Amino acid sequence: MIDIKQLKYFATIVEEGQITKAAKKLHMAQPPLSQQLKQLEETLGITLLERNGRKLELTAPGKILYKKAKQLLHQLEDAILEVREMEDGTSGVLSIGCVKSCFYYLSEIIRPFHQLFPNVKFHLREGDSFSICELLRQREIDIGIVRLPIDSHHYEMIHLPNDPYIAVFPRQWNISKPYVYMKEFADIPLLLLHRIQGKGQYELVINECRRHGFEPKIICECPDATILLSLVSKGIGATIVPKSTVSFFCLPDICVLDIADSSIYAEAAAIIEKNRYIPKSTHHFLTILKEKFSNKIKN
Repeated sequence: MIDIKQLKYFATIVEEGQITKAAKKLHMAQPPLSQQLKQLEETLGITLLERNGRKLELTAPGKILYKKAKQLLHQLEDAILEVREMEDGTSGVLSIGCVKSCFYYLSEIIRPFHQLFPNVKFHLREGDSFSICELLRQREIDIGIVRLPIDSHHYEMIHLPNDPYIAVFPRQWNISKPYVYMKEFADIPLLLLHRIQGKGQYELVINECRRHGFEPKIICECPDATILLSLVSKGIGATIVPKSTVSFFCLPDICVLDIADSSIYAEAAAIIEKNRYIPKSTHHFLTILKEKFSNKIKN
């Protein structure tokens, strides 16, 4: 008879790719874990994993079992959480993954949420949109706050207010006016945010430059806003980023300017996984988020 624990062991081995790593993650010795996998295969009468060099890879039957096992484990996890919440109310841990340039939205919600639900603790993760989506699919977080576009097939999405792009210059360049025009970037070295995977802000800015008749002189591409703004502060070049990106950085050596003739903006959204039980803490957080941005959210 197959039990839940065996399925959990099997899924962990698949995800770690090695029994040694899986045993470490499960806080158990390697021989008992190997024995559990062997028993599972003997019970089913099939080979689930085959060795390919140093890694274990799923066989065709193994792929089917892994998919079904994950569904079952998630259903059990949701059921346990739902039952516990009937007794405990709104408490526990709310895990949120957020793109660094979207922390503005998160900061607007955490305080009012904490005032209403002081028994809920936060676990915060930072990453790009792709990694945040992956964390959500792996159920390592409850909510993701990401830059769009993303593949929305797996997620329920709440759009957040649009975030206009602004120009950031080194203060040492002595820019004295409150705004710039796009054509002024034609001869300026640019540093741009660039996703590790997929398309987004980078392509939007480049297309806006081309719309104004020039090819940007890009000297640096970087996925991290902190590094990008630090380089700007050192006089290496200018950048064009969403306004909220600079709201958390106290860098005295940068100058922030509006762009007079551009209306491009970044889009963001709070996302949760489809077909997943929504804990009370997640539900209340999203309710407060909707109320906070109700007049600005794009439906």
